[in-house]
Amino acid sequence: MTARPSSGRSLRKRLALAYAAAVYAAGVFVLVLVDVPLASVRVSAPVGGPSPGAVSENGPGVGVPQLLLGSAVALVVLVPVALALGWYVAGRFLRPLRAITATAKVISTGDLHRRLDLGEPTDELTELGHTLDDLFARLQASFDAQRHFVANVSHELRTPLAGLRTLLEVALADPGADAATLRSACQEALALGGHQERLVEALLALATSERGLTRRDRLDLAHVAGDVLATRRDQAKEAGVELAADLSPATIAGDPGLVESLVANLVDNAVRHNHADGHVRVTTRGTGAHAVLTVANSGPVIPGDQIGRLFQPFQKLAPDRHGLGGGYGLGLAIVNAVAQAHHAALTTVAPPEGGLSVTVRFAEHAARRSSAP
Repeated sequence: MTARPSSGRSLRKRLALAYAAAVYAAGVFVLVLVDVPLASVRVSAPVGGPSPGAVSENGPGVGVPQLLLGSAVALVVLVPVALALGWYVAGRFLRPLRAITATAKVISTGDLHRRLDLGEPTDELTELGHTLDDLFARLQASFDAQRHFVANVSHELRTPLAGLRTLLEVALADPGADAATLRSACQEALALGGHQERLVEALLALATSERGLTRRDRLDLAHVAGDVLATRRDQAKEAGVELAADLSPATIAGDPGLVESLVANLVDNAVRHNHADGHVRVTTRGTGAHAVLTVANSGPVIPGDQIGRLFQPFQKLAPDRHGLGGGYGLGLAIVNAVAQAHHAALTTVAPPEGGLSVTVRFAEHAARRSSAP
């Protein structure tokens, strides 16, 4: 990291000069305002003769040279006084800014745990410090989550690659391997390759969801949910899970691809984490200023303190998966990212009898604004 060259005049110098110039200009204005009237004063006296306490008609009241000399001395003395006072005042006001700069340099080198902690009194600079502390806290959480995510991705990708390598090495090391053995090894290799492909697709879906919205179209949650359910009925039937729907019109403004991904992952998760003769119910409805999607399913009991963890990447309550060919712990993380991108509220309830109910509440008024001319 290269340091920026410092400018010839620091902010404190500029503030001190500006403060001194303001004080000096005020002093000149006051002296001019006082000296000009005094210098032009003429006093008068009675015609009959001079009198104590009286002034002559044509005699000068105030000596102009003495007045100008005193004013010049006052102005000369005012220069260093104004500079010193300006330097002191600028230093006092810039002290929190220097603390912010020093701490920010330390944080930029990698110590994200440091904070400014400017404290009181509360003014514009300390308010800026509190805002930066909040920013640093969010950055630290983001970097920690990114490191954790990268470590999980590396682990998830390494496992199928190691299995594929072992499979091929065993097949090649067998001198008596025939065509059937090699064919079986190729089929297993294709299955592992498909596993990696689905994992990469899930990661791309998560990255796309976290990127935010690139388009906003008017769409109906009921139509999106209906299309998703039509493609999942055969898979749900194979898993012994019944799909039910209660789809009422619910219009929103959003990215069609991301909304479809949200619904698909909710349905896939509901089918995958279910049991034989279980059920999944999908509901859409419009309620005033909101459009609501709810996906509820039967299944195993989920501890209440584990619900929040399910929406983090690669978080699984059980190591084994069944249903739609296994999962990666990314489905609900994608749902959470899509909901955040649409500023939708996400509510999750784990009934005591088992299963999970996830409700996504979109702002319907955004759809009405987007359709306005």
